[in-house]
Amino acid sequence: MAEQGSAHTHSSATITALREKLQELAIALKNSAESPTQSSSQYCQDFCQTLVEYAGRWRMEKDPLPLVEVYTVALLSYAQASPCLSSQCENVPLVLERLSLSCVELLLSLPEHFPGALWEEFQSSVQSAQSQLQENGITQLSLLSTVAQETGVWTNGTLHSLLSNESPQTEKGERSFNMLHLKLHPFPYILLGTM
Repeated sequence: MAEQGSAHTHSSATITALREKLQELAIALKNSAESPTQSSSQYCQDFCQTLVEYAGRWRMEKDPLPLVEVYTVALLSYAQASPCLSSQCENVPLVLERLSLSCVELLLSLPEHFPGALWEEFQSSVQSAQSQLQENGITQLSLLSTVAQETGVWTNGTLHSLLSNESPQTEKGERSFNMLHLKLHPFPYILLGTM
């Protein structure tokens, strides 16, 4: 029991440190003297490095729930920084696309029983982030948004069909296409690659 309390304290402290680091990056972006494209590119690179550093503190197989929190904090932070991100920077949509796909892959690795309160917090965070991002013309969150609209990770019928190699019903064609695209083009759960 003491180990669980210690792990939760470590998790909370790490999440707080991640929030602070991402806030520092957003402030640096906002106050940058560089061109909007250059400052956006630097922000994207620093954002990815920070996310890999903090997400790397847990193993997906052993501690997936803290990783959900890491990705939730990262998603909200990216959305909050979006007014300062240049649409001319090719890394801006790419980072969000990778973040979204990484979140979906992480969610798919979770057990079927996902704590309801954490799922509701995640749903709310995705909705909030999507609204902020769309206001700034950034639309690469549709797959994650589709998954987050469900009552749980494993309640999506299209997802069940794809994972069991059945043909999905096409009542919601876009969802089917997005889930099929995910199945055919899986990505690692941690953002990798250079900017």
